[in-house]
Amino acid sequence: MARQPAPPPPQTPPAPIRTPENLRRYDLLLAGLDLLDQAIAVFDATPKLVTWNKAMVRLLDMPESLMQVGTPFEAFVRFNAERGEYGEGDPDQQVALRMASVRAFEPHYAERTRPNGTVLAIRGVPIPNLGFVSLWTDITEQRRYETLIQQQNVLLESRVRERTAELLSAKTELDDIAAALGRSEARLQTIIDSIPALVAYVDAQQVYQFVNKGYAEWFGIDKDALVGRSIASVFGPEAYAQIAPHLARATGGERVSYEYVREGEHGRKVYARSVVVPEVGEDGAVAGFFVLSIDITEQKASEAALVQAQKMEAVGQLTGGLAHDFNNLLTIIMGNLEAARERCGDGVAGDYLDPALRAAQRGAELIRRLLTFSRRQTLEPTAVDVGQRVRDMTHLISRSLTESIHIHTRLPDSPLYAHVDPHQLENALLNLALNARDAMPGGGSLTISVGERHIPESQSMLVELPVGDYVQIDVSDSGTGIAAELLPRVFEPFVTTKPFGQGSGLGLSMVYGFVRQSGGNIRVRSTPERGTTVTFVLPRTEAPAPEAPAPRRGERTRAPVQRPVLLVEDEPEVRKIIRMQLTDLGYPVIEADNGVEAESMLEHVPDIGLLISDTVMPGGIGGRELVQFARLRRPDLPVLLITGYASGQAISDVQDLDVPILRKPFDRTVLERTLDTLLSDVESPA
Repeated sequence: MARQPAPPPPQTPPAPIRTPENLRRYDLLLAGLDLLDQAIAVFDATPKLVTWNKAMVRLLDMPESLMQVGTPFEAFVRFNAERGEYGEGDPDQQVALRMASVRAFEPHYAERTRPNGTVLAIRGVPIPNLGFVSLWTDITEQRRYETLIQQQNVLLESRVRERTAELLSAKTELDDIAAALGRSEARLQTIIDSIPALVAYVDAQQVYQFVNKGYAEWFGIDKDALVGRSIASVFGPEAYAQIAPHLARATGGERVSYEYVREGEHGRKVYARSVVVPEVGEDGAVAGFFVLSIDITEQKASEAALVQAQKMEAVGQLTGGLAHDFNNLLTIIMGNLEAARERCGDGVAGDYLDPALRAAQRGAELIRRLLTFSRRQTLEPTAVDVGQRVRDMTHLISRSLTESIHIHTRLPDSPLYAHVDPHQLENALLNLALNARDAMPGGGSLTISVGERHIPESQSMLVELPVGDYVQIDVSDSGTGIAAELLPRVFEPFVTTKPFGQGSGLGLSMVYGFVRQSGGNIRVRSTPERGTTVTFVLPRTEAPAPEAPAPRRGERTRAPVQRPVLLVEDEPEVRKIIRMQLTDLGYPVIEADNGVEAESMLEHVPDIGLLISDTVMPGGIGGRELVQFARLRRPDLPVLLITGYASGQAISDVQDLDVPILRKPFDRTVLERTLDTLLSDVESPA
């Protein structure tokens, strides 16, 4: 569509002289704009259309009747409203709303999905005292790959180059034209400086000719000081070696993209992704390069943290599976040791069997701790002696640290109880200790202190805690500390001070979540090169009621049932141990090694007085199905489930059945106490 330049406004500066050369340049500018994929239009202050490109007709499906110099902006808006471009609603209200926004002459950006599914990015930029420029971009595909910013910046940079070249070529001919182009360039420079991307132009000798504000700030160099310097001098030898092969390809006329890493402030590594587009002259030679870069440091950190988190999850799943097998093995070991102990003299038992039994019990405790730290153990809050818990944890923590780190504890003389999940407390202490270890690569000291803390009304609002008594835990190290700018973000997920791949950035956020969910609060104080102190408080509570003494061996709190116990367990050795324990307790036992056989027994043996079943068994019928079958056939039959799993699908599948679950390994005393409780509840329901 032929377009004539709009008549100049009757104001200074004077209009450019319409020489053939100027008209040729104007036609060249319009032809260049018509080659753009984006639609562009310039409106004056009235606002009315001044100029546009062919993409505006193609991209917006505008009728030829509207594409005239002087067409009011409102006509375009009304046309869009009446054909449903703005969605459902009153077209007059839609027009009024958009015209009010346009008359404000403020920069704006919006995205709109057209009825045909095309997604448009709409950007308006005011031209002070003259009008505004509107740019429409089809971002349907770009939105999918999130590269809209690249195309916009390449387009804007291309306009800077074109306008700058026009200014230089016209400067010798007409000072008025040079001044007008200078003002236009300043406006575009403001736009480019506002874009959250790094934009630059370098010549064929790899010397910077233009950079935007973001590019200069990325390198920590003033814009004016950066222009005129070579890429090699700005990047430094190490970073330049990474990008030199890509620049060599760009010199041959190839568009290239790459990522690089360099050392930023305070020695912190920063990452960027760049696209280099060569500028080819009329002679076919590369005259320079347009550079568009994006800071991807946070993205890299998130990717590394995600990989680390996935590794942690894989370790947790592996630990949960191995725990099942270990718990079965420990059940066999502990059961046989206990049986041998009763059949041997006190001398043999004290010298050989008791140490082995204690070692097996420590193994069971170790499995429990591993499941806790892999976040696969079912956890519940209770009254915990914090000082004693720290004392018990010291040995485990010391094994996790290097020999050059010394642990000190400051614990109260009398017990201080907090209402908290003991396993999550252990997990939090271990996380903080590991963070301290990583902050002291050359060694140092780790101090864990426990004390009382009262929150008065004057401090309640400040610390975001109710008035009351708390237990305070301080974990201090003499390590490298945390940078001041990072300190406010330490509790955010995926924020870490460690190098990429060496930390998930989830440790402190998990500790924060645990403390806040427990009704406490946490803060971090740190001085670079002097160390860090993490202080958190937990609600104080009374000591737990003393447990009733367990019956001595041989004593019974109740008589066992006289009807047979159906024991269902697919592991023969485990089944043998449990059968032996039940027999010693006076229970008659019949056995089944799978759910199918157990269902048949429940169907045809009416004398069964108690069902004890494993939760996961081969054959398609596990503990859940067996419980449901028993309740259907024998609704009054007492049921006890046993499992070597600590959590996961095996536990979640049966938690809604309201059936007690006994976790392996267990000894005869625990089994006896569990059965007494179960049968007492059945005989005297609440």
